[in-house]
Amino acid sequence: MKDSVDRRRFSRGLALLAGAFAAVGPARAADDPENLLYLQLKDGRVVIRLRPDLAPKHVEQIKTLARRGFYDGIVFHRVIEGFMAQTGDPTGTGAGGSDLPNIAAEFSSEPFKRGTLGMARSASPNSANSQFFICFAPASFLNGQYTVWGEVISGMEFVDKIKRGEPPANPDKIVSLKVAADVK
Repeated sequence: MKDSVDRRRFSRGLALLAGAFAAVGPARAADDPENLLYLQLKDGRVVIRLRPDLAPKHVEQIKTLARRGFYDGIVFHRVIEGFMAQTGDPTGTGAGGSDLPNIAAEFSSEPFKRGTLGMARSASPNSANSQFFICFAPASFLNGQYTVWGEVISGMEFVDKIKRGEPPANPDKIVSLKVAADVK
């Protein structure tokens, strides 16, 4: 009798432990500071969860550029109400990029929704380099045609305050973009 009671308690304990891991397992593993970015805007900090599970090459390029300070001071050169805010061009024209090679497309079935970060590119799917955009709203017409590499997990209200225009008359800038693991 005592043995069966002990087995039931042990089984319940395992079930509780499994439930606890399921609640914080994979989602929380993605909150590793190496896979978070801090995007400082004029109005506040935006926290971005990187998605190396979807786009490992794009995530690596963004992290490399962020660690170089490449994005600091770059303007949002294309900001369309109800669609997205685009940045990452050091010339501010939409035609520039970094000195790193372009990246081959890493398309996935992940949908473009509010807060999704995608890589900008030319007509060639394999032309992404440093430019990216943050969606203000769902953009299903981009699904499967642009690379999803991150998602805003806090601070979207600050993204919403970026000045609109193509280009904006007095564009907002990235104050800084840093990998969370590098911030003391």
